[in-house]
Amino acid sequence: MFLFNLFRVFNAFLSLFPASFRKQFFFSLARLAYIIDKKHRKVIGTNLDIAGIKEKIQRKKIALYCYKNLLLNLFQTIRNTQISADEANMDIELVNTKVVEEANAQNRPIIFVTAHYGNWEMLGMALVKSVEKINIVYKKLNNDYFDQYLHNTRASNGVTMIEKRGALRGITKAMKNKESLWLLIDQNTSVRDGIVVNFFNKDARASATAAQIARKYNAAIIPVFITSEDEKKYTVSFKALIEVEKTDDAKEDILKATQAQSDAIESQIKEEPKFWFWCHKRWKTEDPEIYKY
Repeated sequence: MFLFNLFRVFNAFLSLFPASFRKQFFFSLARLAYIIDKKHRKVIGTNLDIAGIKEKIQRKKIALYCYKNLLLNLFQTIRNTQISADEANMDIELVNTKVVEEANAQNRPIIFVTAHYGNWEMLGMALVKSVEKINIVYKKLNNDYFDQYLHNTRASNGVTMIEKRGALRGITKAMKNKESLWLLIDQNTSVRDGIVVNFFNKDARASATAAQIARKYNAAIIPVFITSEDEKKYTVSFKALIEVEKTDDAKEDILKATQAQSDAIESQIKEEPKFWFWCHKRWKTEDPEIYKY
């Protein structure tokens, strides 16, 4: 409770200043975190090695932006309590909406899959603009006060929250009602919770949830990513729809669709690498030794 109240006081103080000042303040914190957080800089370096990004100047820019983007998402979470989804969407351009329109026309539920890439908090409000109802499966935060704050922030902008523990009931209801899900699928999983895919030519664990649900409910899987050149105007790009086959080999059908999602994320990272959350130990389950320093 103390930490949350401290956060509220801090937030109230910052609210006295223009949004541009607050954003620059968060960027300054990001630069400070980059300087002092040697542990995660090593993780970033390891991940960049795996991705084959060798040029020193580019590596430094990517590493610094990783911290900047994390603070930018925090800034957006706070700002979402002060603006409406309509106001936020004035700064968002949607690209290739045809793939969404086709799925809607077929009256199919949609599973939007994305990564911790770009301003994912802004992305949530953009998806509200594309479909009637969007549900996000999320992992409950350890601090109940911060968890409720995040829940209220997203709910106030039209996003329905489904807690990961016991999420099956909420997911089933959403799919039967032809609603949409929003899943962030780029993080490492345990052996129990994920299957092995190829990611940057290296084995990694990935969640098969999207493929499993899509196969059962005939849902359309649509990868989607958000980028920005100036952190003011944003572009949300919908990628080609991923279909899940329904052969006699369900395990293989799910693996193929999960690999296709991983490929979509890898392709986007290769196109614009700075926006990904590089400080996550993406390959830890399959190769824990690479993160032992």
